[in-house]
Amino acid sequence: MPDRLRPLWDFEDVGGSEARLREQLDREDSDTGRAEVLTQLARVHSLRDEFGECETLLQQAESLAGDDGLVRLRVDLERGRKLRSSGDGAAAVPMFESAFVRASELGEYWFAGDAAHMVAISAPEKMTEWSDRGLALADSQPEAAYWAGPLLNNLGWHYYDAGDYARALELFERALVARRRDPDNPQAIRWAEDAVAEARKALDS
Repeated sequence: MPDRLRPLWDFEDVGGSEARLREQLDREDSDTGRAEVLTQLARVHSLRDEFGECETLLQQAESLAGDDGLVRLRVDLERGRKLRSSGDGAAAVPMFESAFVRASELGEYWFAGDAAHMVAISAPEKMTEWSDRGLALADSQPEAAYWAGPLLNNLGWHYYDAGDYARALELFERALVARRRDPDNPQAIRWAEDAVAEARKALDS
C-alpha cells in the first residue's frame, strides 16, 4: 500500500479509525511522521463536519513538518476535502490541483491519483479532463492503479446522470474489471456490480 496510513482506515467505522490513528501518533518518532498522522486525524474531523477542528490539526501539521513535500501534499488534500465537505467545492479544486502537482513531482503516484479523482468530483466541468488524467496515471504507474476503479465509477455516474446510459454502462463495466483486481475490497466490487445492473436496467426501460 503506497499510503502507509491507509490500512488504519475503515471508512465505515470512523471512530475505530480515529483510535488507530491516535495509537499511531504515539508511535511516531519524528515531527514529519507525527504531522502526517495529524493530517489523517484532521480528515476524521472533516468526515464529522467538524471543520474548525480539522483546520486546527492541519495547521499543526504544517508547523511540525515545515517544507516536507509529502506532508504538504497531504495537507493540501485534506484541506481540499474539508472545503468540499463544507460546501465550497470551487475553493477545494486548487487544493487538489496543488496536491496533484506536488505528488507527481515527488513520484507519490498514489496521492496523485487521489488528487485527480478529487478534482473530478469537485468540479463537474473538469470531470472528464481530470478523470482522463487520473486514468492515464493509473495505467502508467502501478502505485496509482487502485484509482482506476473510483475514477471510472464516478465518470460512469456523470454520464448516467446526463442520461447517456450506454456510455455509463461501458464505464461501469470497466470499473468492475478494475475493482475485481482488488479482491480484498469486496464492498467496492458489490458497488461496481450494482452500478452495472443499474445502467443495464436504464437501457432496457
